[in-house]
Amino acid sequence: MSGARAGGARLLLALLALACVVPPAAEAQPACRPCRIGVVNEAFAANHPTVEGLKAGLRELGLREGRDVAFDVRFTEGKVEGMPTVASALVQAGVDLIFTSHEAATHAAKDVTATQEETTKRTPVVFTLVGDPAASGVVTNLAEPEANVTGVSSLQTELVAKRMEMLKTLVPGLRRVWVIHYGGDLTATVMVVRAFDAARRLGLDLIPREVFSSQELAQTLRELRRGDAVLAPEATALDIPTSILAASLKARIPAAFTSALWVGHGGLVSYGPDYYAQGVQAAELVARILRGTKPRDLPVEGAERIDLAVNLKTADLLGITVPRKVLLRADTFRR
Repeated sequence: MSGARAGGARLLLALLALACVVPPAAEAQPACRPCRIGVVNEAFAANHPTVEGLKAGLRELGLREGRDVAFDVRFTEGKVEGMPTVASALVQAGVDLIFTSHEAATHAAKDVTATQEETTKRTPVVFTLVGDPAASGVVTNLAEPEANVTGVSSLQTELVAKRMEMLKTLVPGLRRVWVIHYGGDLTATVMVVRAFDAARRLGLDLIPREVFSSQELAQTLRELRRGDAVLAPEATALDIPTSILAASLKARIPAAFTSALWVGHGGLVSYGPDYYAQGVQAAELVARILRGTKPRDLPVEGAERIDLAVNLKTADLLGITVPRKVLLRADTFRR
């Protein structure tokens, strides 16, 4: 073999070897640049933890804000009735994907995109913080989500029993637990059934209460008595978790929350998925969709990171001695 041929052969082998380890540009970059991601949730600020987690997750996957993706963040400050208008505005603006947090925002995005004429061109929707996607009607099949919707479930119906167990552990003499939630939250129906099962096992009386207005919420909170405890919902509709937190600290009534976010603001205890981590997890789904994968080919995932958090300062305020087994098990402490 001549020197020229030998050199050419070596060059060809080198190129083939390089092709085995470097992904094609089509896989590394999204089909649209920059891709426009619309965000809709019921938060009170643009920097919701799931959104910040999404941005961080996309950066880790090589998608840079401004270069590869751009964000159009809309939030309704707890006003559920504003969701359809916000979702519709994002579709009209021509975003390439809608990212949602909580059930109401996800249903709004799903309903609005269902009116788009061509099924194959419906704007994809990736959700987070939906407690039970099947029970709430977000999807009918977790393994094969229909149409244009997939995402990350926060597993709230599965975790409600654990939160009740934690309340009973912290307050052994506990007898009555309230479950206060927004009446339009479809996940809550299944959650209450699971809570009743746990209450019977733990020897607790359960009082489920759905509210549809701020006035009903205020009246319900006035019915709480010393010796009671409260389970806060995940959804922030009507600002229910914040109101429960304030009532808990004022009346010195223990409350369990769905995320360490609330423990950081003074809540006694939480057991549930990390909001930021859900955004990071969802980033993988978002990136794959932007690179051409259909949402229906991406099964709904369960939240991967579940944390137990305890606020020791609040425990002192409520006269609660946190057992050693809880201290050893907790992922996060607040003092």
